[in-house]
Amino acid sequence: MNRRNLFTAAVTLLAVIGLAGCKDEKAGSEQAAAVPVQSFQWKMVTAWPKNYPGLGTAAERLAERVATMSAGRLTIKVYAGGELVPPLEVFDAVSRGTAELGHGAAYYWKGKVPAAQFFTAVPFGLSTSEMNAWLSKGGGQALWDEAYAPFGVKPVVVGNTGMQMGGWYNKEINALDDLKGLKIRMPGLGGEVLSKLGATTVNLPGGEVFTALQTGAIDATDWVSPYNDLAFGLHKAAKFYYYPGWQEPQAVLELLINQKALDSLPADLQAILTEAARAASQDMLDDYVYHNALALDELKQQGALLKRFPDEVLDAMQRESAVVLGELAAQSELNGRIWASMQAFQAQVSQMHKLSEQELYDWR
Repeated sequence: MNRRNLFTAAVTLLAVIGLAGCKDEKAGSEQAAAVPVQSFQWKMVTAWPKNYPGLGTAAERLAERVATMSAGRLTIKVYAGGELVPPLEVFDAVSRGTAELGHGAAYYWKGKVPAAQFFTAVPFGLSTSEMNAWLSKGGGQALWDEAYAPFGVKPVVVGNTGMQMGGWYNKEINALDDLKGLKIRMPGLGGEVLSKLGATTVNLPGGEVFTALQTGAIDATDWVSPYNDLAFGLHKAAKFYYYPGWQEPQAVLELLINQKALDSLPADLQAILTEAARAASQDMLDDYVYHNALALDELKQQGALLKRFPDEVLDAMQRESAVVLGELAAQSELNGRIWASMQAFQAQVSQMHKLSEQELYDWR
């Protein structure tokens, strides 16, 4: 074979190989295109009024963040409290699968899961940073998972309001006896402490708090802190604004996930949901730190009278808190392990914080 014929044969062979490769690439891309991208449309029920600052908006932002991060493969329709289920039935709705997600506060479900009260706030307990660290590094998340597992629900931190206020009172509290006979809206362990001190406590969803306080159905209420209290106009229904928030040194907001629904997601969407919740947690905390400062100024300008609980009252609250927590811990083996873990962690981190944060705050 001469050179010209050899060159022609080589060119022909390369052309054949190239065409075959193109066919293989085309077939491969057609095959990939034939596999549909799986998408999920979920519902999230919340315990909050629609678009309520901080709490309600955090749920909406979480849904937006998940949709963006997943390129629309996981979309979440958010329902305010009462739109799909009542605010205090969010846990049941997620457990049943009525909704794949819920957004609320764990102590709302204490009638169904007594241990849940540990995972919102403990009177005179962990701060925001301490609570987050206990959950993520100190074994708290595993205990939380264990408490909710029988109900087919996976809990995840999705925000924190930070240090709260002591609440709004229509009567001035100058001594311990002033609490006796008062009707006070306060959920969770703080409410049980006040009951032991002679008050009558009730658990009302946020949307009912203002009317109950204004009409005299209750004499006092805790809610959150200046940002949310101003939004509800609580200063128009009560005169005295008490601090510190002994009952809630911080308050975890939780994302409730139906376990079967979570297991149905591919690994990347599970990771997106987890990381979106982490981002939402920081966003909420930033929101409260910023807006609480502005709202407190506004409340003072509108006539709210800031009052510190007397030492006598705080001492009694602290003593009864220890009793209430001990009783809760004694209810079950799981409760006992949760409280022991939380106490040990608080003792450990308090040593550092006394030398650092507390010293600085005192000098500031």
